[in-house]
Amino acid sequence: MNQLIECVPNFSEGRNQSIIKQITDAIERVENIKLLNVDPGYATNRTVVTFVGPPKDVVEAAFQAVKMASQLIDMSKHHGEHPRFGATDVCPLVPIAGISMEETVAYARQLAQRIGEELEIPVYCYEFAAQKEERRSLANCRSGEYEGLPDKLKDANWKPDFGPVKMNVKAGATAVSARNFLIAYNVNLNTTSTRRANAVAFDVREAGRVKREGDPVTGKIVTDEQGEPVRIPGSLKKVRAIGWYIEEYGVAQISMNLTDITVTPIHVAFDAVCKSAESRGLRVTGSELVGLIPLQAMLEAGKYFLRKQQRSTGVADSELIKIAIKSMGLDELGPFNPRERIIEYLLEDETKKLADLSLSSFANETASESPAPGGGSISAYVGALGTALGGMVANLSAHKRGWDHRWEEFSDWAEQAKAFQNQFLRLVDEDTNAFNQIMAAFGLPKGSEEEKKARSEAIQQATLNAIQVPLEIMKTALRSMEVIEAMAAIGNPNSVSDAGVAGLCAKTATHGAYLNVLINLSGLKDADRKAALKHEATELLYQAETKEQLILKTVMEKINGDS
Repeated sequence: MNQLIECVPNFSEGRNQSIIKQITDAIERVENIKLLNVDPGYATNRTVVTFVGPPKDVVEAAFQAVKMASQLIDMSKHHGEHPRFGATDVCPLVPIAGISMEETVAYARQLAQRIGEELEIPVYCYEFAAQKEERRSLANCRSGEYEGLPDKLKDANWKPDFGPVKMNVKAGATAVSARNFLIAYNVNLNTTSTRRANAVAFDVREAGRVKREGDPVTGKIVTDEQGEPVRIPGSLKKVRAIGWYIEEYGVAQISMNLTDITVTPIHVAFDAVCKSAESRGLRVTGSELVGLIPLQAMLEAGKYFLRKQQRSTGVADSELIKIAIKSMGLDELGPFNPRERIIEYLLEDETKKLADLSLSSFANETASESPAPGGGSISAYVGALGTALGGMVANLSAHKRGWDHRWEEFSDWAEQAKAFQNQFLRLVDEDTNAFNQIMAAFGLPKGSEEEKKARSEAIQQATLNAIQVPLEIMKTALRSMEVIEAMAAIGNPNSVSDAGVAGLCAKTATHGAYLNVLINLSGLKDADRKAALKHEATELLYQAETKEQLILKTVMEKINGDS
């Protein structure tokens, strides 16, 4: 797997589009970098930029962006609602694929050193890149903000990790880190009071609030044996939060950083703020995502809100995302386009997939003079239709009048059907790709003995892959029949014929893929492996035929009114 790092620098400029464009242009000039998102905030006077690429290219792009920001942004004239201490305020690196946190830390420190030495900007390393425990916290590193930097730099305890121990009046300081995926998330309140918003923020953030005697606002601060303030922890772990008023929107917000969404997901944070706000006579009106979010976080949010409605969660990703957006009011302050805000969608291969074609386009592509897509892809697509039908029966059963107490049972079946459907759709394209690999192998040069050997090995490897893909189609079809069989037996009786059609589709997918296995086996030279693969495929076909007969028997008994 290729190594991939995400970089999410925050620049202290959210109003001048020309400056923002020059910074992002500097990023995009670096080879192999993909700019994913640019999210300026007028009130915060801050822009969050997200880009990804191979580690060395990301470090180069980040450096060029910091350099450009230091030339264009004058921190001595900067004002905004968000805490900040530098033109490039923070510059975190996030491991995305094929790279460990330890490796990412090394790249972060390499970037920090280069910023410090070449640009003469004081740099503090935080989170996993921190070299001192007290510097793991960004809040500690940035305490005092830009205005407090001159005094901070005089304190030996706060000597920068890299760069000069002197004030850079124009660029300020920069915090560089390696961290897990962080979600910047704001929840909107029906108030203009920063104090009341802060009260909610203190309720939910992990750090909570300082404990006081008597009055919780004006009472004397309670201290421990070391003289440190005692804190009342908030309700959410791995969450930082403050309250502020956003003049641009005319409302107060709870501004949160969710530093580990496996501990506190976005939907849990939203509901916690709703609960706290309601207890204080306030109401949440919506929320705002700053930057990007992983697909899984949106899917889990959609499922969470569907479960609260006692509705099936085995629906299309697009439906789950729509439910998440509407439930959390992510579109209150502006349009929320999933294709522009979900990181996986932005990273998708731009090559058009067969599975993305319309029904008529897919049929026309199949009917063309091109040999692909062929029987294997069609088998996978038929399997996808079968599991979609099985999922439909499960969803109809979850919503059947009088079966409300069984919604969760059928929701589980619907989720399984959806997983099989997605697997089949992936295999639609994989089978065509496998065919194309064989054609590419046959097209290799065969002049010298070495070239002939390489060509032969490539053909054998491509042939083996062209066997494994339809084998996977067969395995997926057989597993999907468990869902279909259950829906025939216990699902909504009004949809039993749909379960029968689903069973026929699964059987067709299995038999069609079996034919593809056989024809590709003819090109495999390894006799022992050929025999083993043929035996495996034949056994799968036998099991699928047996299962289909059981499904159809159940369906016909129910249609005919038999017990």
